[in-house]
Amino acid sequence: MEKRIVILGAGESGSGAAILAKKLGFDVFVSDFGKIADRYKEQLDSRGIIWEEQQHTEEKILSAQEIIKSPGIPETAPIIVKAKAAGIPIISEIEFAGRYTKAKMVCITGSNGKTTTTSLIYHIFREAGLNVGLAGNIGKSLALQVAEGDKDYYIVELSSFQLDNMYEFRVNVAVLMNITPDHMDRYEYKMQNYVDSKFRILRNQQPEDAFIYWNDDPIINRELAKYQQHGKLYPFAEDKREGLAAYTEGEKIIFTEPTAFNMEQEELALTGKHNLYNSMAAGISANVAGIRKNTIQEALKSFTGVEHRLEKVTEINGVEYINDSKATNVNSCWYALQSMKRKTILILGGKDKGNDYSEIAELVKEKCCGLIYLGADNSKLHAFFDSFGLPTADVNNMHDCIETASKMAKEGETVLLSPCCASFDLFKSYEDRGEQFKQEVHNLK
Repeated sequence: MEKRIVILGAGESGSGAAILAKKLGFDVFVSDFGKIADRYKEQLDSRGIIWEEQQHTEEKILSAQEIIKSPGIPETAPIIVKAKAAGIPIISEIEFAGRYTKAKMVCITGSNGKTTTTSLIYHIFREAGLNVGLAGNIGKSLALQVAEGDKDYYIVELSSFQLDNMYEFRVNVAVLMNITPDHMDRYEYKMQNYVDSKFRILRNQQPEDAFIYWNDDPIINRELAKYQQHGKLYPFAEDKREGLAAYTEGEKIIFTEPTAFNMEQEELALTGKHNLYNSMAAGISANVAGIRKNTIQEALKSFTGVEHRLEKVTEINGVEYINDSKATNVNSCWYALQSMKRKTILILGGKDKGNDYSEIAELVKEKCCGLIYLGADNSKLHAFFDSFGLPTADVNNMHDCIETASKMAKEGETVLLSPCCASFDLFKSYEDRGEQFKQEVHNLK
């Protein structure tokens, strides 16, 4: 009898997992407690995959021999609790797809910078002419790519949620950018749980694999010895020290191993200190993979950046508008504010994940000339920021937000959407929030 696999959640990862499972000959059933987008319904229907939406039929789900869970579904969801009680193994789409490909896996995690770093590594590998796919939190589902035309390399952005349900998956090149508090609501408000989740990226590495990480992250430094490492370590940092795979010296970035080369910092396509680290991590990843140094240098110069991440939208009447909708935690907003050169109207708010805003307090006082709270419930923002004495405004849709910002901002200032929060109170996703921001800004012209 064919193995029965149930997939919970029919977004990009779930529908991709279903397509791969069907192709492999499994008995597949897809269940989504919300509505399934039309494009995913079409993908499932065209392959004869049975699905349901806006419900979980327990007898169909609990008859599974294995469940593939969307990363967005928490462990506390009633159907997950029941499946665990029934002893059904629960894995992620990445874990499932990894069983059926021999591709090398370059995987990136961290609280901040992972999307930019992932996109940058993918850009370098493509410029090198390699057969490479982009997967995980960005790009197409890994499972779908394995099903429809496997690659030699995959560059995979991994969230802590995806790592939580990965067990045998092997990462050939692991990149850990940093660890700062995020998603505390999913980790019982215990930082150690979140840290343990991030370090799962190392769990199946072999001696020939690589672990690339920011050497000056206090949490990584403190925790690294606790986890068994099998791969070679490639730390990077700003200041020169023994044993670093990349560092800066004067105006140059120095890459030391496996192939030594350097380049001028000002030649990098991406600016700002956080992007210096992203460029180092990407350069080391490509270097470890054996890509020629000339190719790495040229690709680090030609990269064009990531949508919704410090994305310059336009300038109107001397006011600059920047879309940083992907800043869904406080630390991301810290990086954004740190890179601001002009006085800034900061738009923040949304679904709070247990945020501690004290991390950005000094930067808000130093850089901001106004605050706009964009959320369904802004009480926590009022409680923290109102005492700073800055002009504030409450809005609950993007049209009012941009209208308010355009009145508040003076020539020579910046309007920055860097919300610190998830988008799901007012928007479908951070992409939707960013798209609406850009549309409303362009409507001002």
